[in-house]
Amino acid sequence: MTADVETSTLRARQLINLTAALTERLALERDAFRAHRAQDVAVGMAETQELANLYRRESAQAKAAPAFLSVIPSDVRDDLIAATQAFEAVLAEHASTVDAARQVSEGLVRTIAAEVAGARAQGAGYGASGRATEGDGRAVALNRKA
Repeated sequence: MTADVETSTLRARQLINLTAALTERLALERDAFRAHRAQDVAVGMAETQELANLYRRESAQAKAAPAFLSVIPSDVRDDLIAATQAFEAVLAEHASTVDAARQVSEGLVRTIAAEVAGARAQGAGYGASGRATEGDGRAVALNRKA
């Protein structure tokens, strides 16, 4: 093997390992969201972010200089393709699971805000003296981001 082939093969194997590690992290997060254990995701958030940044940087370099793919052995190329396909499948599942969790959270926040607003409105009326009773003067702020 020439030095160019060895370097390209090593680079491809590093990308395969990085892709597999990120795929595993995203699968763990997806499973935690599905089990309604979002707090488990927060523990590894920094690691996932670091892996994602490394993957983005490495894949951008591979796209910028795709010639290294043409010199690597076909079995390594096939492994890289398989790792990338597995990553993309888990990424799609992860995205839909996170979106579903976000929608549930936003729905809960809206429901709670509506309940609080409704409870405050019921307290307004007239007292025994004929004077209007004062409602709750506190404001409710609802941010559309959960």
